[in-house]
Amino acid sequence: MIDRSILRNVWLLAACQGMLLCNGVTLIAVNGLVGRQLAPSPTLATLTITGYVIGAALMTLPASQFMRRFGRRAGFMLGAVLGICGGLLCAYAVHVGSFWLLCLGTFTSGSYNAFGLQYRFAAADMAPADWKPKAISYTLAGGIIGGFIGPALGNLTRNAWGAEFMATYASLSAFALVALLIAAMLKIPDAAASAHAGDDRRPWREIARQPAFIVAVLAAAVGYGTMNLLMAATPLAMDVCGLGFGDVAFVLQWHVLGMYAPSFFTGSLIRRVGVLPVLLAGAALMLGCIGLASSGVSLMHFWWALLLLGIGWNFLYIGGTTLLTETYRPAERAMVQGGNDFMVFAVQAVSSVSAGALVLGQGWSTLNLYALPAVAGVMALTASLMWQRRGAAG
Repeated sequence: MIDRSILRNVWLLAACQGMLLCNGVTLIAVNGLVGRQLAPSPTLATLTITGYVIGAALMTLPASQFMRRFGRRAGFMLGAVLGICGGLLCAYAVHVGSFWLLCLGTFTSGSYNAFGLQYRFAAADMAPADWKPKAISYTLAGGIIGGFIGPALGNLTRNAWGAEFMATYASLSAFALVALLIAAMLKIPDAAASAHAGDDRRPWREIARQPAFIVAVLAAAVGYGTMNLLMAATPLAMDVCGLGFGDVAFVLQWHVLGMYAPSFFTGSLIRRVGVLPVLLAGAALMLGCIGLASSGVSLMHFWWALLLLGIGWNFLYIGGTTLLTETYRPAERAMVQGGNDFMVFAVQAVSSVSAGALVLGQGWSTLNLYALPAVAGVMALTASLMWQRRGAAG
C-alpha cells in the first residue's frame, strides 16, 4: 500500500505537469507561425522554439543543483515564476513586433521547463522501488491537460487582442501562476541528507560508461529530439500544405494525447514486461511514424503520424527515465538527473533549430527521413542491452 502523502504529492506534481504542458504545447503550436511573421528570414522561423529548448538546456543543471540545495518545492516555485515572466515577455514582444525579444521570452519560458522536467524525478525519488515506474507515469499523465487546453487556447485567443497571438502568450502566465500555487502545496521530504550522505559519489566517467546509462540517455534524447523535430515542423508543414490553424490544433491535441494518455498504463507495462521491451516498442512506433509521415501530406497522414510519434515518445521517455534511476546512487542523484536532462535538451536544441530550415527548404517527407538513423540506432542498442542481460541471467 502506497503512503497517502506520496500519492498526494504525485497528483499535485501531475497537476503541475499539466500546467507546464499548457505552456509548452501552446508555444509549439504558435511559435513557428509567429516566428515566421517576425523573423528577418523565414528559415529562422523556428528559432523561437530553439530559444525555448536552449533555455531548458542551459538551466537543467542549475535547476537540479538549486533543488539539491534548497529543495524541490522551492525549485518548482521558482520555475513557475520564470514561466510567468516568459509569457509576459512573449506577449510584449508580439505587441512591439520584436523577433529577438520573442526569442528571449521563449528562452525564459524554457527555463521554467527546466525546473518542470524535475517533476518526474521528484515523484520517482519519493516512491518505493517497485512503484517508481508508476509514479513517473502518473506524474507525466498530467500532460493530457496541456494536450487539449493548449492548442484550443491558441485557437480561441488567436485574435482576442490587437496583435495576432498576443493574448495567447499572455494567457500562459496565468497557467504558470496556477502551477506556482499548486507547487506551494507540495510537501516533499528533504532529500538533502541522502544527497550528501557518505562520500560514495563516483566519477562522471564511471557512471556514463554503464550500458544502462547509455541506453537510458539515448532513448530519452533521441525520443525527445525526434519528437521535437517533427512537432516543431508540423505547424509550418501543415500551413504550407494549405491546412488551417484549426487543423494544426486538432493534430497537436491528439499528438499530446498520444504523448501522455499511455502514462496511465506505461508504468504497469514496464513492471509486467520490463523496461527494455517498452523501449523497443517506443522505437518501433517512431519508425512507424516516420514511414507514415513520409507517405503523404493529407490531414489524416499528419494525424496518424503525430499520434504514433506521441506514443513512441511516451515509451522512450518513461522507459528511459525508469532505466536511468537504476544507474545512480543517492549522492549522485542531482548530478545524473541534471546531466541527463542537459543532454536531452542539447539534442532538442539541434533538432528545433534545424526544423524550420529543413521543412521549408527540403520538404516534410525529407525532414522525416533525417530522424531514421537515430531511432534505428536506439533500437539496436536497446536490443543489445537486452541480449547482454539475458545472457548474464542465463
